Parts: sequence; structure tokens; C-alpha cells
Amino acid sequence: MAEFHEIGKTGEELASDYLAKKGYKILETNWRKGPLELDIIARTKDTLIIAEVKTRSTNYFGEPEEFVTRSKQKNLIKAANGYISEHNLDLETRFDIISILKKGQQYQVYHIEDAFYPTL
Repeated sequence: MAEFHEIGKTGEELASDYLAKKGYKILETNWRKGPLELDIIARTKDTLIIAEVKTRSTNYFGEPEEFVTRSKQKNLIKAANGYISEHNLDLETRFDIISILKKGQQYQVYHIEDAFYPTL
């Protein structure tokens, strides 16, 4: 597996563990609907959390969270709508970004709650 795939997979595992330790219930990881994917779907009280995980080995070209473009946000919203519809949910929904930067053998986790709002 390519190194960037390994870093991404590790980042998603770290993000899931991080959210679980904060008391979030992880409902799904890598949920797919057609070509769309949601990295982590979690729940806390009455809120559905859609978390996009961005992991990078360097911030030379920008911080990991900066790579959640407007186009990516639109796809996340579409996928979230699919998940909500498929599971017949009526919950407040929040979009978070979990930015992870690898520094040597360590990973820094930065959780951005309400990173963007679902406007298409």
C-alpha cells in the first residue's frame, strides 16, 4: 500500500479513537453511497456528526483542513443527506473536520467542530 494510503488509514483510525474517547458514539466509518464517502459518522446526544478526516505528513502546502474544498463540502453534504434519508433520521447534523498532521512518529489531532454549514 502506498505511504499516503497508510497515513490516511492511520489518520482515520486515530480520528475514530479520538472521537470515541470524547464520548461520541461511532455509527459508521468509510460509509459509501455510490461515488460519495463519509469518513466518520458519529452521534453525540441528539446530534449527528459527519467528520471528514484529513491527514498529511507535512503542512508545507497548507494545513490538512485547508484541503476540504467547497467541492468536497458539497459532496459531503450530498452523502450525509443520503445517509440521513437511508436511515430515516431526524437529528441536528454537524459537519466537523479532523485535521491530523504527522510529525516524525507522532500525530497531532486538531478537531474543528462546525467546520462548515450545509449550504449548497
